[in-house]
Amino acid sequence: MSEPMMAGLFLGLLGCLSIVGAVFNWNWFMNSRRAAFLVKALGRNGARVFYILLGAAIVGFAIYGHFHPEVMHHRRGL
Repeated sequence: MSEPMMAGLFLGLLGCLSIVGAVFNWNWFMNSRRAAFLVKALGRNGARVFYILLGAAIVGFAIYGHFHPEVMHHRRGL
């Protein structure tokens, strides 16, 4: 498996985890230290909506990267 495909698969899995964790309202997911700020700021339901949208954006980027692998590994000359 090529490196861009592995990166896309990894991103897709992370996005799906974010979506599923928010939809099923997993306590271990929503009570994590990293989610605590969003839960405090937006409330639990607001944080769930945020994580669903974040997961959808990550999955969308993974799908786009699958069809355009040059985007995943494009390096700008500095």
